[in-house]
Amino acid sequence: MREAYQVAAVRAAERALMELVPAGALMGRAAAGLASVCASLLAQYPGRVYGTRVVVLAGSGDNGGDALYAGALLAGRGAAVTAITPGSRAHAGGTSALRAAGGRVQATPDGATPDGATPDRAIGRADLIIDGLLGIGGRGGLREPFAGLAQQAEQARQAGATVVAVDLPSGIDADTGAVDGPAVRADVTVTFGAIKPGLLIDPGAGHAGTVELVDIGLTLKDEPAAVSPQRHDISELLPRPGPESDKYRRGVLGLLAGSDRFTGAALLATGGAVHGGAGMVRVVTAQAAAALVRQVWPETVLTVHPDDPDWDLIGSVGRVQAWVAGPGMGTGPDAVARLAAILRTDLPVLVDADGLTILSEVKELLPRSAPTLITPHAGELSRLLGTDGASVEARRLEHARRAADQLGVTVLLKGSTTVIASPAESQPAGVNPTGTPWLATAGSGDVLSGLAGALLAQGLEPAQAGLAAAYLHGLAGRLAAAPDPDAGEAPIGASDLVRALPAAFRSL
Repeated sequence: MREAYQVAAVRAAERALMELVPAGALMGRAAAGLASVCASLLAQYPGRVYGTRVVVLAGSGDNGGDALYAGALLAGRGAAVTAITPGSRAHAGGTSALRAAGGRVQATPDGATPDGATPDRAIGRADLIIDGLLGIGGRGGLREPFAGLAQQAEQARQAGATVVAVDLPSGIDADTGAVDGPAVRADVTVTFGAIKPGLLIDPGAGHAGTVELVDIGLTLKDEPAAVSPQRHDISELLPRPGPESDKYRRGVLGLLAGSDRFTGAALLATGGAVHGGAGMVRVVTAQAAAALVRQVWPETVLTVHPDDPDWDLIGSVGRVQAWVAGPGMGTGPDAVARLAAILRTDLPVLVDADGLTILSEVKELLPRSAPTLITPHAGELSRLLGTDGASVEARRLEHARRAADQLGVTVLLKGSTTVIASPAESQPAGVNPTGTPWLATAGSGDVLSGLAGALLAQGLEPAQAGLAAAYLHGLAGRLAAAPDPDAGEAPIGASDLVRALPAAFRSL
């Protein structure tokens, strides 16, 4: 797992270490790691570091000092380094080191550097720009003159320069990933000691680029605020059949999905469940959807529900070990009654799509004591919380945690970076690293519901099932869009995700 820690935990670890090491040692370690990454990025040029043009945007804090010392190391290897310090103060040791190495240091109050070059000209000519404007304690978007420098850096990046952020891109909230105004957009972020949640969660993650972690010797005593799984983490989570397995031991999933109008939802959710490893899938759906599921997925057991709110769903379906309810099932009184019957059981339940609409309107259906996983997108979560979708998108981690706490369920918030939050406050949020824009297609969420439900039926806890399903779902999207990476990507539909799931599992 890649573990991410909040600013307070990182600060505490830094203070503890600084009592044990000589003054300036931590900054020296950070600068050396930063310079090493920058040198590797400059290796694409004919003379490698020698002769390249580097601009350091240095604020007055420690990140500015890290950037200036790294600039000095690059200048010592022959790079032409110009430091632009927009504030009234700059890190004294860093500026001295850069001057001694032959770099051009310090912007004058009118914005010109000592050699007469204006900041916009220096930035525009740069091969590499180091963003050390603000540190991990920054809050809110950038104000002038920092905002203007960030805009110039983005223009240079669009023209081919590489932007490297120090610890995190300036203007990003380190704890949440929120971006509340102008912010630097980096190609690479070199972070020190520990990854911060804002580097993993959008919109901050979209500004961070590739995240490189430099070990400076910190010992983190707090629990991580978020974790992002790697391939082996998901592989270890996944259930595997053994010699004594049968269809019941492998997990029986009940799937309430589809309707006469939305037949595709039942097909796609069933496909996700079948390829998610469930030993048996019992599909409860309308007549039209049942006919199609029978043709495409003959291995399922079908129950056609009547249009009767008094129908005994639980007694009619047979034994299951977990339920998925919601995709395409409708929101009328009959659908409400069927969802209520499922939520009254003591089995794990995943609620998605139309089921979430019902939960937002019939508040008394939650909380429940049994394990529960909901899988909303931002709009659905906003209705559950009584807020707006834009606010959810801007602060994904905050709203996922709030919903988990208020509703007493595990929340899988779908989106550019899927976040999984548990009602257990001590459990770190999960952040899926495999998402791809190709997943933004109709029916994609239905596949995810079936897949996560199959993992619930096999015994995974809601947070585990959500994280593993999101990882595999994203991986399937990537494999479906580019089965041959050398041939480029192609648009995909949700059915392509279902077909790619076996390959996603095999890749682990």
